Amino acid sequence: MTIQLPDASGALRAYEPRQEPLALTTGSPFTSRTVFSAAHVVADPFADVSPDSPAAVDWDATLAFRRHLWSHGLGVAEAMDTAQRGMGLDWAGAAELIRRSAAEATSVGGRIACGVGTDQLTGPASLAEVRAAYEEQLAVVEQSGAQAILMASRALAAAASGPEDYLEVYGQLLRQSAEPVVLHWLGPMFDPALEGYWGSSDLDTATDTFLEVISAHPEKVDGIKVSLLDAQREVDLRRRLPDGVRCYTGDDFNYPELIAGDEQGFSHALLGIFDPLGPLAAEAVRVLDTGDVAGFRALLDPTVDLSRHLFQTPTRFYKTGVVFLAWLAGHQSHFTMVGGLQSARSLPHFAKAYELADGLGLFPDPKLAEERMKTLLSVYGVNQ
Repeated sequence: MTIQLPDASGALRAYEPRQEPLALTTGSPFTSRTVFSAAHVVADPFADVSPDSPAAVDWDATLAFRRHLWSHGLGVAEAMDTAQRGMGLDWAGAAELIRRSAAEATSVGGRIACGVGTDQLTGPASLAEVRAAYEEQLAVVEQSGAQAILMASRALAAAASGPEDYLEVYGQLLRQSAEPVVLHWLGPMFDPALEGYWGSSDLDTATDTFLEVISAHPEKVDGIKVSLLDAQREVDLRRRLPDGVRCYTGDDFNYPELIAGDEQGFSHALLGIFDPLGPLAAEAVRVLDTGDVAGFRALLDPTVDLSRHLFQTPTRFYKTGVVFLAWLAGHQSHFTMVGGLQSARSLPHFAKAYELADGLGLFPDPKLAEERMKTLLSVYGVNQ
């Protein structure tokens, strides 16, 4: 049986879906790498809301997806960019997500780290207001029992006049954090409002400031998450980190080589692409735990085409592809997103994502995925 898929020109081509998924099972905890998957939220499809309304979340389905990730040994990075922070999920919704997911993590023994930002600020803010917003969110995360991830702040990028403002704000946050945190450097390809973060658009200068923040408080920094989509820059940066500070790759284009590492070190992982790749990524890391780098790369390298497709420009809309694949895989009953973001990618984009994911064997039930893909195609007027 074949399915007719549209390409970028609008022409239809025949694709023969895979008949069997990859045979992947749960296994022992990872020993060589710390691995987080940033997780998406599941919208309530029956909520009578507009794209500008506060997010209506299906909490049962959202938490069920986190249990799926934990069952494969992955940690969950909660309330991050993948969860549509600032793109449909406001601070009130994020705070509720943090509390619910942290409680669920405690109940099942799952690892969780949660995003701390300043998105409760809705207009221009002073540095003092930015710091206070960070402090409010840090308190929520710490009270939930989760590890904190200090995310890049649009408000700080707008308010800071230079590197010294970043040093001051982050220094105060690190001094008062109860436990070591993860610092997140999110590049402007994910959020254009973060251009010039750390006080400079020159990445070498920005890197020096970033490292100065870390070196001033190394005991308060568990690690850094780097999302610049520049593999060599990440390698150079991780080689300059103080002893004991991890590098968590956020590079959804080059993650296999960065996690595998080289003779001078490696990156751990905190990745949005591990949302759809969860079981396969976990299997690859367990192979890496045995010292089999080639086997790890053999499993993970073929997934890069899918990741590069989902994260193609405009990169910030990668969440649409992530949720689309979760629907095809049967993790949720619908393809609706908070903020109406299901409309952010084209039908040819969805068709290619389906083909690449199916080819990797990512769908637990390939027939269900095929039926749902045909349903979407029919909505767009493509009859089989």
